[in-house]
Amino acid sequence: MSGNNKAFLELEFPVAAMDFVRAGRVASQIKRALEQAGMPAGVVRRAAIAAYEAEMNIVIHSHGGVMRARIAPSLVEIEAEDWGPGIPDIELAMQEGYSTAPREILEMGFGAGMGLPNMRKCADRLDIRSEVGKGTQVVVSIFNAEPLEARA
Repeated sequence: MSGNNKAFLELEFPVAAMDFVRAGRVASQIKRALEQAGMPAGVVRRAAIAAYEAEMNIVIHSHGGVMRARIAPSLVEIEAEDWGPGIPDIELAMQEGYSTAPREILEMGFGAGMGLPNMRKCADRLDIRSEVGKGTQVVVSIFNAEPLEARA
């Protein structure tokens, strides 16, 4: 973030692998922070969906990671960084329904292969970097067409 998009609020949360009891809490905290910052409902909805999908990907597919949210008047960035197996074929992973989730995860109702596609749908810009055997970093950028100072 730079210039007019300089973050006025930065949040960071650890995310544990396979912790389905707490899964979704980070996305809820990010959603609440965006609402308290006065972001438009559409930006909050898109960021909350992207954050939830990113958080679930860390829980299901990694050895743990961290979620970050950077909130600026005209831009929200959601970053998910994990340590784990990485994504060998990002283009394949972006296809709706493609999943590498193990059977026990599918039986819990997760791992439908919609995480990255849903993040792409919510994002104005999506950046994915992954290294097999090391981990993955996903950054979802959502532009606020109605800057906060313009609505005051």
